[in-house]
Amino acid sequence: MDWLQVVVLAVVQGVSEFLPVSSSAHLILVPVLTEWQDQGLAFDVALHLGSLSAVIIYFRQEIWQMVISSLAALSGKGVNEDARLALWVTLATIPVGLIGLLMHDVISHFMRSTLIIGFSLIGFGLLLGYADWRKEGTRSEYQLRLKDVLIIGGAQALALIPGTSRSGITITAALMVGMNREGASRFSFLLSIPVIVLAGGLEAVGLFSDPQSIDWIAMLAGTLLSGVSAYLCIHYFLVVIKKLGMQPFVIYRVLFGAWLLWFFYF
Repeated sequence: MDWLQVVVLAVVQGVSEFLPVSSSAHLILVPVLTEWQDQGLAFDVALHLGSLSAVIIYFRQEIWQMVISSLAALSGKGVNEDARLALWVTLATIPVGLIGLLMHDVISHFMRSTLIIGFSLIGFGLLLGYADWRKEGTRSEYQLRLKDVLIIGGAQALALIPGTSRSGITITAALMVGMNREGASRFSFLLSIPVIVLAGGLEAVGLFSDPQSIDWIAMLAGTLLSGVSAYLCIHYFLVVIKKLGMQPFVIYRVLFGAWLLWFFYF
C-alpha cells in the first residue's frame, strides 16, 4: 500500500462511518476510481479500531457513567438514567447483531451491487429528510422508552443493506419516535460502539483464519488517521445539525445516489 491509499481509505472510513451518508457507498468507489489493490482484512480491522477509539474517546464521560451505573444496578442499588441508557444500547444492538451474523455471507456476496447502493442512498435519504422535516421532537437519549428502542434497533438492522447508512437509519428512526436531532445523533453514535466491535471482530476472525503479511506502519497510520477524522466528524456533525438540520446530508445522498446509478448504468 502506498501512503496516498492509506490516507484516502482512512479518512473516507473515519468520516463516512458517522455521517448519515453510507460508508459502503463511498468505499466501493475507491477501487473503481483507482487502480489500488484490495487493502486486506488487517487494514480494515485497523480502520475500525480507529473509528471505535474516536467514538469512545468523544463519549468517554457518558460511557464511564453508563458502566458505573450498570455495575451499581447489578449490585442492587437501583437503576438510574445512565444504567437505563446502557440497557437501551444493548437491546438496540441485538437485532443487527443476530441478523448480521446469520446473513453475513449473503449480504457480502449478493447485496453489494451499485444498483442496491444507489437506490438505498436515495430512498433512505428521502426518508431521513421526511423525518427531519416533521415537527422536531424534544426528547433526549435519556428519555427513551422500550418501544422507541425496539423501533430504533429494528431500523438499525436495515443498515445491513449496503447504501442505507447505519447512522442515517438510526437517526431517522429516532427522529420519527420523537427525539430531538442532537439526542438522536448521540444515541446513534453510542449504538455504533457495539456494532463496530462486532464488525471488527468478524474481520479479525477472518484475519486469524487466513493469516496475511501485515504492514504495521500502514496499519498504525490508518488507525490514527481514521480515529482523528472520525473524532472531528462527530464533533462538527453535532455542531452543524443544530443550525442546519439533516437536509444538507439528504441533498448530498440523493445527488450521490443518482450519480452512482448514472455512472454505473448509463
